[in-house]
Amino acid sequence: MSLTDKAITRIRELIQSGELPPGAKLPPEQQLAADLGLSRNLMREAVKALVVSRVLEIRRGDGTYVTSLEPHLLLDGLGTAVEMLRGETLLQLTEVRRLFEPVATGLAATRIGAAQLAEVRRHLDAMRAARDDAELLTEHDAAFHRAVLAATGNETLVSLLEGISSSTLRARVWRGLVDEDASGLTLTEHETIYAALADRDAALAEAAALVHVSSTERWLRDHLGAD
Repeated sequence: MSLTDKAITRIRELIQSGELPPGAKLPPEQQLAADLGLSRNLMREAVKALVVSRVLEIRRGDGTYVTSLEPHLLLDGLGTAVEMLRGETLLQLTEVRRLFEPVATGLAATRIGAAQLAEVRRHLDAMRAARDDAELLTEHDAAFHRAVLAATGNETLVSLLEGISSSTLRARVWRGLVDEDASGLTLTEHETIYAALADRDAALAEAAALVHVSSTERWLRDHLGAD
């Protein structure tokens, strides 16, 4: 472990122990460095790294603070990393989605409220209207799944699944489906998910989501192999 990594670990320990809770202001750089037995240069490097990872934030003219540490902040960088994946790793990403998203959809069926269900329906209707427009399909498909995940009420789950949902990959799949005149089947899969949510049927919602993600994975396997 490098000296900078050790410095990062020391600051994280202060946060994890509750000595520096969310929203807390860090002591002045010189004082904190002395308290932790670190040089000021190491302290600066550690703070920079923790700012990049959204653990700390620098408020100009005020000081350095611990962020809210909410999942959407801490997992924000995941989406950027996911967009860099290529080839076989894209299939691995889809496998991860297949493991998590159906269960999340089943959970959503037990918790979804009327307003949330209406939001899912709105994006489903928009997808039906745009069945030959890959750009609009991509936009409303993402919003459809985001609305379903939001209904779970689990912010960590939402942030994690949003992070592993590559917008580039989503657009590629929809362009391919439209070009092949095969978007109708995928729309039907979304309709089945919506119907299960409307019935508050967790088992059916989970099964419908599994069918949907699996068909996307199958399409991707076929087309990656052809590239």
